[in-house]
Amino acid sequence: MAEMKEVVTTYPEPRKEPPEPLVVEKPWGRFIQYVLNEPVTVKILEVKAGEQLSLQAHSHRSELWVPLDEGACVEIDGQIIHPKPLQPVFIPVGAKHRLIGEDKSYRVLEISFGFFDEDDIVRFEDKYGRVKEDEEAKSPSV
Repeated sequence: MAEMKEVVTTYPEPRKEPPEPLVVEKPWGRFIQYVLNEPVTVKILEVKAGEQLSLQAHSHRSELWVPLDEGACVEIDGQIIHPKPLQPVFIPVGAKHRLIGEDKSYRVLEISFGFFDEDDIVRFEDKYGRVKEDEEAKSPSV
């Protein structure tokens, strides 16, 4: 009889601290490197003027947001900041956060560290009606 082996799935741990970007000057300009050979998920978020993401938190990932345009507005644990383009904002695991579109549309580069799953979103407020009654109960425990 064949021996059964236990399969253990491991996922990358979310970062506890923001990465230190590497800036390399070149004759044609420069590049900014945020990660090197790390398992990450990368997206570009486009926020329309007058709209906002849900106030949310994650249990299995931290995020680095890098605004690409003027006009970014970020809420993290009740604090509102207006980062300039290329000014990174780190969102630790469990922090309540969202992007807010004030008077202009903008884009943000999002780098997620840890296990990425859209089901790892706990919504606390959402102007589009996506907060479930049991969301508060599964709030991230960090």
